[in-house]
Amino acid sequence: MRKTILLYTLLTTAIISACSTEEPMETAGSTEIEVARSAIFIETLSTKPWLVTGGDVLVEVTIADGSSVDLLEIELNGMDVTHHFINVSSKSKQALLKDLPDGESVLTAGLSGGNDLTTLRITNFPINGPIISGPHQQPFYCQSEEFLLISGGVLGVPSDANCSVATRVDYVYWSVENEAFQPFSFLMSEAFQNAENPEDLGTITLATGEVLPYIVRVETGTVNRAIYEIAMLHQSPQEQVDPWNRSSSWNGKLVYTHGGGCRSGWYQQGNRTGGVMREGLFAQGYAVVSSTLNVFGQNCNDLLASETHIMVKERFIENYGVPEYTIATGSSGGSYQSHQTADNYPGVFDGIIVAASFPDVTSATIFTVSDSRLLNHYFTEVAPEMFTLEQQRAVSGFGSWASIANLARGAARLDPLYQFDASLEEQGGEVSISALGLQLYGSTSPQGIRATVYDHTANVYGLVEGTNIAQRPLDNFGVQYGLRALNTLAITPQQFINLNRDIGGFDHDMNHVSERHRADPGARKRALESGRILNGGAGLSQIPIIDYRSYLDDALDGNIHMLVHQFSTRQRLLNQNGQATNHVMQIGGLWGFDEESPDLGDLFRQMDLWITGIQDDRSGSSPSEKVVANKPASLNDACWDNTGDERIKIDEEQTFRGSSRCNELYPAYPTPRHVAGAPLANNIVSCQLRPINSADYAVGFTQAQYAELDRVFPEGVCDWSKGDVSAANHQGTWRSFGPSPVNLLYQLVN
Repeated sequence: MRKTILLYTLLTTAIISACSTEEPMETAGSTEIEVARSAIFIETLSTKPWLVTGGDVLVEVTIADGSSVDLLEIELNGMDVTHHFINVSSKSKQALLKDLPDGESVLTAGLSGGNDLTTLRITNFPINGPIISGPHQQPFYCQSEEFLLISGGVLGVPSDANCSVATRVDYVYWSVENEAFQPFSFLMSEAFQNAENPEDLGTITLATGEVLPYIVRVETGTVNRAIYEIAMLHQSPQEQVDPWNRSSSWNGKLVYTHGGGCRSGWYQQGNRTGGVMREGLFAQGYAVVSSTLNVFGQNCNDLLASETHIMVKERFIENYGVPEYTIATGSSGGSYQSHQTADNYPGVFDGIIVAASFPDVTSATIFTVSDSRLLNHYFTEVAPEMFTLEQQRAVSGFGSWASIANLARGAARLDPLYQFDASLEEQGGEVSISALGLQLYGSTSPQGIRATVYDHTANVYGLVEGTNIAQRPLDNFGVQYGLRALNTLAITPQQFINLNRDIGGFDHDMNHVSERHRADPGARKRALESGRILNGGAGLSQIPIIDYRSYLDDALDGNIHMLVHQFSTRQRLLNQNGQATNHVMQIGGLWGFDEESPDLGDLFRQMDLWITGIQDDRSGSSPSEKVVANKPASLNDACWDNTGDERIKIDEEQTFRGSSRCNELYPAYPTPRHVAGAPLANNIVSCQLRPINSADYAVGFTQAQYAELDRVFPEGVCDWSKGDVSAANHQGTWRSFGPSPVNLLYQLVN
């Protein structure tokens, strides 16, 4: 084949600086592949061509004119690979190309006897990663020997320091006798072929009404140092499975599940996924996939979670083919991951169904738990008995006074120091692996591991100069704690002054200090630029979002999963897109934690209608317009009235404030930062400052009090209307933090 004109080339050449920088680093690569006019089109189906991993890639070659697909000649790095391709239509061929070398390969396609060629450059990375998350964190604790297989036993001993294990496939069936999954052996499969089924073989009823033997195929392996699982109904181990031969029981659609948590999610592979044995999803025909690094209790790093999403989905496609669509689902920490991957890496997910949600891990959640720890410390240590319990609750904004201490405990994810003699609300530095506990940072081990959100994401935030301490986007300078409580007469002017004078802040080790804490300027800027603070105006604006939750604002023991957080997400969508029609909120349903629950099962059916409608839309509308146009008429904001003998669904727009029946049943409460005047979006790291203005206050101060207030805020108070002081903006999608040079945003940690 003559190697002449390169008509289709993705440039991956880049100049990568070895020095740390706060400025975005430009590359010659682009997420947009510019295609010249050609009769031949080459596409990688399993991932982006510059992010291939493990030496395998699913490729499609398509001809656009009247030529025969049988005339295609295809070369990989100068070697003829045409024979690896199979015809999938009269116009296209596909192949799973294997054994690609690390680095760049060149795939070239042309017609026999022709001169014009189409070329695609493919960049392969090791299956262990990383590809876009920056250097892997060390140490890293392998847990494959603790990972329980659905067929019984454990996954086994890792083969290397990257926690790798050989990929395996197990078949299990539901035993009605034991009410559990049992191994379905190949010997039993022969019996199955002869209709001599295991006597206790259960059945599963599909959404179509069809009843099938309840047999599941489960693939388990490792990518990106994570353990992944893939599960789907499968009627016989004899049935071939590959991208062109799908399980007869699979509907061609995929659900990616997630786990929550965070506080101890550091430096470990993890011993569980988000759960793939989901009967409610199997009954609807879905394949289910998850990984250990998509459980935030094992990995509280949304960037690493996104990278793992990309790599696990690549494995799925290479083994089973391109799904018609992929839904992300998860609660709490699972919502972070779903939101941020959908926004920053569009195309990985086609829709998300989340519960007990937060916008992201960096902003609203962290601001709320850090403010709660400050308030708890002030009320218990600095000014005990100076505020009534109701006054304390009013300053916090929470629906339950107990949430102050409850959320203060949540701030452990910011604290690298585990203090055995401290109260629960003051402890931090948690790790779930005892061996890692011996390596924790402390006064006698300044180079030890720091178990915090910021240090776990040091590739994004960078390090404080001369230390191994991550910079942090955390700021309370100018925040007027208790402002709304003051203006509603819940607290006195002097209480307001004393609170803001003495509330203090945290140093980088989360020790209480008298001074307020300021964000590291670089980290503040990078959090916004990189999407660690959810923007909402990128990929998330183009897909359906269903956000459901039970009501916990008034929990007697306090709870972090408050309604306000999903309203913060909606407000970010509104701010960036001018509308949030693609965001559906439902409150108070019978959700449970599995898709067999009627309300949750219905949400998946509604999401299927929504995504299918979008995919079938052949109009010239934009993706965001198609999302709005194809929203099912039966899917709306809603809440449930469970106060009577009969459950009543109330279809009405969910609002943070209002006098509707849903607002009456499920009142949403603010956070301490909202009480201080912050916007509902709660996405400002460092507010811009302005002088104190008496117009802020609905109460009068004495002259002496006003002078004291001026001393409390010598540089001024927050002007929330002006946004973040950094004026930073989201820098776009499919950004890399290394080693991939394509769309490299910055490289801070080597």
